[in-house]
Amino acid sequence: MKRLVILGTIFATPLIAAETEIEGNVEAKCIIQTDTSGVYGNPTADKLSTTSADGGVEPIIRYDVAVADYYTAKITYPTGFSTSPTLTDVVTWSGSVSVSSVSDAGMSAYDTNKVTYDATTEFDLTIAGSTWFKVSSTAEYGYGKAFAGGTYRAIVQAECIAN
Repeated sequence: MKRLVILGTIFATPLIAAETEIEGNVEAKCIIQTDTSGVYGNPTADKLSTTSADGGVEPIIRYDVAVADYYTAKITYPTGFSTSPTLTDVVTWSGSVSVSSVSDAGMSAYDTNKVTYDATTEFDLTIAGSTWFKVSSTAEYGYGKAFAGGTYRAIVQAECIAN
């Protein structure tokens, strides 16, 4: 019986394992570019606005999509300043996002089918190509108060969400 145990021990092989890594890079099929930077106009002492009627410039954001039906454009107009002089009262924000130009006529339906909530607008990018979105932003300060002199900056958030 001792021999069997010894023979079993001699012929037992240890378990050997290995891990092999697999790596891959995914190239973006949805690219976001700023075509036009926005500028706030100051039509009244208590208002900043990107609309041309108020002396502003609406930012234009371009989405280039290589594959249809795989992405959602999610664009949020500003709800606060990233840089501004010290403000002591409430700033009320409003804005909108809409299609400005398209590379395919079928993309004109994006405005009709958009989903808007809070300061965010989502567009299903159902057609491959380029779409330009314009963003309007308005900030109104307090009640009967003037914005302090200085530089005001706000940021539009633009995302491309994979479905």
